Amino acid sequence: MAGRIGLNSVRPVVASGEYPARAVVGEAVEVSAIVFREGHDAAAANVVLKPPGVGKAVSTRLLRTAEPGTDRWAATVTFDEPGLWTFVVEAWSDPLTTWHHALTVKLEAGQGVEDLENDLATGAMLLERVARSIPKPRRAPLLAAAAALTDSNLNLAHRAGPALDVQLQELLHAHPIRELVTKSPRHSVWVDRTRALNGSWYEFFPRSIGAELATDEDGHTKPVKHGTFATATKHLDYVAGLGFDVVYLPPIHPIGEVNRKGPNNTLVAATWDVGSPWAIGSLDGGHDAIHPTLGTMADFKAFVARARKLKLEVALDYALQCAPDHPWVKSHPEWFTTKPDGSIAYAENPPKKYQDIYPLNFDNDPKGLYAECRRVLQVWIDAGVRIFRVDNPHTKPINFWQWLISTVKKDHPDVLFLAEAFTTPAMMHELARVGFTQSYTYYTWRNTNYELRTYAEELVEAADYMRPNFFVNTPDILPEYLQHSGPSGFKIRAILAATLSPTWGVYSGYELFERLPVRAGSEEYLDSEKYQLRPRDFASAEADGRSLAPLLRQLNSIRREHESLHWLRNLKFHPVENDAMLAFSKTSGEDTILVVCSTDPYNVRESWTWLDMPALGYDWHDRFDAHDLLTGKTYDWGQNNFVRLDPHDPTTPPAHILHIRPKPWG
Repeated sequence: MAGRIGLNSVRPVVASGEYPARAVVGEAVEVSAIVFREGHDAAAANVVLKPPGVGKAVSTRLLRTAEPGTDRWAATVTFDEPGLWTFVVEAWSDPLTTWHHALTVKLEAGQGVEDLENDLATGAMLLERVARSIPKPRRAPLLAAAAALTDSNLNLAHRAGPALDVQLQELLHAHPIRELVTKSPRHSVWVDRTRALNGSWYEFFPRSIGAELATDEDGHTKPVKHGTFATATKHLDYVAGLGFDVVYLPPIHPIGEVNRKGPNNTLVAATWDVGSPWAIGSLDGGHDAIHPTLGTMADFKAFVARARKLKLEVALDYALQCAPDHPWVKSHPEWFTTKPDGSIAYAENPPKKYQDIYPLNFDNDPKGLYAECRRVLQVWIDAGVRIFRVDNPHTKPINFWQWLISTVKKDHPDVLFLAEAFTTPAMMHELARVGFTQSYTYYTWRNTNYELRTYAEELVEAADYMRPNFFVNTPDILPEYLQHSGPSGFKIRAILAATLSPTWGVYSGYELFERLPVRAGSEEYLDSEKYQLRPRDFASAEADGRSLAPLLRQLNSIRREHESLHWLRNLKFHPVENDAMLAFSKTSGEDTILVVCSTDPYNVRESWTWLDMPALGYDWHDRFDAHDLLTGKTYDWGQNNFVRLDPHDPTTPPAHILHIRPKPWG
């Protein structure tokens, strides 16, 4: 049913209010609505925010936006604690603004006091009404202005002047008269801790850290030493030294023996092959156990404790699938799909086959399977894990994820979930709506100016519920761009990921420019670490200048020092003449970062920028200092600037990351 005042199109609202919108502590979020009414009288609006628990509700006035041809009103709000917040938008008749507009228009038209007596009397009554609603010490200017409005001994200018004074109008704005109040439905916002939106991720396989390989007389490469949590714990200093916030581990559980895969996904494994960590479960246990060669639960907890001391969070893979010898296969065969011949169906994504993995069937015994999945998750929460990277969530029911995440959040609101779902947009967005904290994205395959800009703008549009994580590569994905672009391509993709998205990630080996596919046209790595140990000498590579580690370290330092890079909604693109270059900015408070980056790893690119100066906080004719955080150089910039980026020059990156600063005399 329609309210007395027109009120609709409230934002942020997700799926007509079916799911909470999302924000993090400290994030600036715009609350808005379409507000209007009949005739010429003024309408206004405010939003009432209710924090979690017994906190006191806070009201914030909405202001009419500059969107042409709309009646949208908006206010920017922030949330100072995590949990479930609610808000209501209230629209109302605004007699003070109606009176102020009528009086000023008539005065500007030259109408005399004889025509304005009723307007003056109305104003006096309104001011007296406001005075009665505020503390006595603040009433004096209102009462004085009301008295002047009705004092016929004064000329018109002196009668109206006090009531139209700017300071008095500010007081009236803070204490409005609200009539015919119309309220929106109550909507909700789930507020997470800041790591939900902002962070730098680094993925590595613990079993490869400290591992050693040897080639026997028959030419077979065999592992002679397997990495452990003890060796992985030492590696945390390297990860922390690169400036990452989150260290992500693939599954650490026992690996199946039955149908174990060999190197490069071969169907027959040798006795020494280690198999895929995603083929979870063996006689040594299942999802609640640790691969015995890696160590014990005590070793894992020591790993988590060391990470925490280094200000790193541990993210653990949560992969709901089983090897054929997983304990669940015998104890709960109903949790799997049985084929007509009586065998259990293994995983397939035609033409890909995963003979070493049995997918779970969530429809045969949902009560039992749901409870077990929740129990397993609790094991790792109790071990200190607060972030889970969820493997292939798009192959499990949506309602299962909604149930699981909501039950976990009820008990542990600080737990975060990253959806690894490279699938259709509809499924990716729905997973975000039902509760996933972050999402992998299509960034890996967006390479050109147009592709990157339009996709980033899509993500900003979905920021009320979906948060991106821009991984530059994964154990599954070696994009074609990286296979052929050389070091310059690796630099470009890292710079763009680290600055376009508030969260980005790197899979180990990226810094060593690993780029060989298993075959032409494939995105699988040659000698993929998914199926074999892959020890690396990071220190020697950096010492010899064969590592991207210095740039990764620099990017993470820039991100940490500049708050504007912590957010998504503040992304603004700027025109450049060369379609192989990208220009964008982010502003938070007084911190503004402007990035100009080449998307071409092969050729020198030159262009003029056409910066949106008001978006940077300047007038169109202003000049500013643009300090390049990558090179240390400072430029005198304005709206139009010539930029030349050489991807082959080892002394300069193929981008500018500019900290915008006012001129000393400005």
